Amino acid sequence: MPVLVIYNPVCGDRTAKAFFDNHVFPLLGQNNISPDKVIATESSGHAGKIVADFLAGLGDDHPPVSVVLGSGDGTLHELINELNDTPTSKPLPRIHLALVPAGTANALYSSLFPPSPDDDPVQYKLKSVQAFVSGNHRSVPLNLAVNVISPPHAPPPAKPAPKQVSISAVVASTALHASILYDSEELRATDPTIGRFKTAAMQNITRWYYASLKLFPRTGPGVVEVYDPATGSFVPHEASTEDDPIVDLVGPFAYFLSTVNVDRLEPAFRITPKAKDVLEEGSTAALDVIIVRPMRDPAYTMDSDEARKAFSEKSVAVLTAAYQDGAHISLRYDEDGRIVAEGDGPTVVEYVRCGGWEWEPDDVDERAHFVCADGDILTIPPGGKATSTAATPMNDKTGFALYV
Repeated sequence: MPVLVIYNPVCGDRTAKAFFDNHVFPLLGQNNISPDKVIATESSGHAGKIVADFLAGLGDDHPPVSVVLGSGDGTLHELINELNDTPTSKPLPRIHLALVPAGTANALYSSLFPPSPDDDPVQYKLKSVQAFVSGNHRSVPLNLAVNVISPPHAPPPAKPAPKQVSISAVVASTALHASILYDSEELRATDPTIGRFKTAAMQNITRWYYASLKLFPRTGPGVVEVYDPATGSFVPHEASTEDDPIVDLVGPFAYFLSTVNVDRLEPAFRITPKAKDVLEEGSTAALDVIIVRPMRDPAYTMDSDEARKAFSEKSVAVLTAAYQDGAHISLRYDEDGRIVAEGDGPTVVEYVRCGGWEWEPDDVDERAHFVCADGDILTIPPGGKATSTAATPMNDKTGFALYV
């Protein structure tokens, strides 16, 4: 199997080159693996061009390829999207990835290999490469979320504006999470750590976002599902039936985020703690969605600055509980709107499992137009909408898989 090594020397804390020189290359050598090429990325999107050129050099009969990738989630996102945009006459071969976490949050890696306080820091980062060199070559297919930004409909004879497509392997979000990612980029130069995300969160915690939302069922269950803390399982959403499975929700929204493949966005931030069940059960691809809507709060009366400030404390409680092994999905309101860990009141978080969603922002709410796809910020045009759809590889000869 051809082997390509790529690392991003400037992602995260900029230590990828040293880590590869000191640990990755010696490990490959000890197992008699000599990479066909070793390339450091030089610009945004370069990783995808490297893989595309490597595949082109293999000829028309593409064999499966192994790629040792030292990067964060953003570089993997760029790689996937560059390959998706590269013209080809036949499907690309399956690309097996041995990940080396070199980014800031490393959501995908920490989801596949949940960290432990007892982990040796070097050996922990080599787990996927160890799986590659072991000879077992066990890999799991990577599901994807296909995110599409659509402009408003243009009546004839006007020519419709093109749609924008961005594929994510970790997260697609709007509302607070998208605002956090948008503002965190300005903080990157002064704070390259994950601490900048918490800083950006506090800058945006009182915002609400006005939009209409549709949730679509995934193949298999045929209905939209919602997590029930009482049973610890996903059950059919009360508004979704086999005859009418689409769920319509209205804002304002405080938080809206969906993940694919991952149960966390940082090593300890388990925002969709049941998401890995989809990979383990081998079922059809799904999006795990976290929704926080202020109007579910029994204390809600109207939208005001005071109401937003008061509710921000509840948003902080949700995000804090996500760091407590995903405890936020069990939080409920009591009859007075206080957040409690038990009882039978409405859940603070709507934790949904679905096949896709459609977000149509209110034109006057500028921040509701932001969409985050694996850290890449997209903007919905006025009158437009965003959709996200879960997708799984066509077969075991195509798509991406991860050595675990």
